[in-house]
Amino acid sequence: MRIGIVVDSACDLPRDFIERHRIVLLPISVRIGETVLADHRDEQATLGFLQAQVAEHGAAAETIAFTAPQIRELFLQRLVIDYDHVFCMTITRTRSPIFDNATQASFGILNDYKPIRQAAGFNTPFALRVIDTRNLFAAQAVSAVEAVRMRAAGASVQAIRERLEQLADNVHGYMISRDLYYLRARARAKGDRSVGLLSAALGSALDIKPVLHGYRGDTAPVARIKGFDNAAARLFEFVGRRVSAGLMTPTLCVSYGGDLEELRALPGYAELRLACGENGVEVFESVMSLTGMVNVGKGAIVLGFADAAHAFP
Repeated sequence: MRIGIVVDSACDLPRDFIERHRIVLLPISVRIGETVLADHRDEQATLGFLQAQVAEHGAAAETIAFTAPQIRELFLQRLVIDYDHVFCMTITRTRSPIFDNATQASFGILNDYKPIRQAAGFNTPFALRVIDTRNLFAAQAVSAVEAVRMRAAGASVQAIRERLEQLADNVHGYMISRDLYYLRARARAKGDRSVGLLSAALGSALDIKPVLHGYRGDTAPVARIKGFDNAAARLFEFVGRRVSAGLMTPTLCVSYGGDLEELRALPGYAELRLACGENGVEVFESVMSLTGMVNVGKGAIVLGFADAAHAFP
């Protein structure tokens, strides 16, 4: 059984991991003024675009998801031949139309694949499962890493499907943004009222940074901490304790809206890495996708891991 893994480009994973494990991307395009860039998770291109455009004009950017016809075309041209079963894992449907587009496309794919597959010499059925990860950015990457691990271990399609559906309800994403005004402008553009004008104004005036928690499709602030570095250190310490208590998968995904050396220099991050090493948890660091950065701002941190329900102190 040839099992394919598909994610959208908001899924924050290192580029070499994506290439090594043949993960297929559904690109998201970003339009800022007259400039359009398809997000293929090229870290250097993302950092270059960040310096040129996002810092000044990102709040006005438009993100453009792959449409249902584009997804259908990708599958029929390539994936129905290359694989027998594909898991397509998307950013939470509460924040993007990609899940709904992929679900709509799946009907046409399953209706039309047979002659294409037979012409390539395959007479066996093709199957497709679209899964809403119910999370964002580095947090949605946890499911992709687990799918790769299970495929490499020879797990059955049913076992992988059940595991991914379980993880969708148990992955936690935590985020800290440097600029609350930027975050509020982007959130309002997408109809999200989780960061209000008053909290943005007070936060900027007092240097208060909210810690946002993504869980089961919802995002809400769970703490407000003075100073970005202090907030990051508190978050890293908390995640380190969860790692030591035992996660559901041996995976921590971290993304940063800028050069990764800046992330590694933040207080408490080295200790978090040490806790992961001591507990057999693999850390996947990546530059945040361009899609993520235009939505949460330059210099933001996102961490994702699978764990039982818990409360941020």
